[in-house]
Amino acid sequence: MIEKVFKLSEGNEKIIEKVVFDENVHYLHMIFGKNESLPEHFSNSNVYMTVIKGTLSIGLNEQEVREYQKSTLLKIPFNTKMNVRNLHDDTLELIIVKAPAPKI
Repeated sequence: MIEKVFKLSEGNEKIIEKVVFDENVHYLHMIFGKNESLPEHFSNSNVYMTVIKGTLSIGLNEQEVREYQKSTLLKIPFNTKMNVRNLHDDTLELIIVKAPAPKI
């Protein structure tokens, strides 16, 4: 088998899973219920954030919080202050790709 297969979790419970975490790329899968979030932090690489399900509420640097619906892809530059959260009743599901992979 040439390919390596990864399985993403399913459900509505909060999860932050590092699906692929190697020297090339960091690929994360996240699920958040209402009022769940990540701690405020600065991006440590270019971040490509895809909203798979629900509505993302995100504040970047000093901008007001903006909302993005499912099927939306955001490109967030390196060293951007991020405040990622779910302010809605529906479950929020995200795919995060960091490229290049941050140096650990």
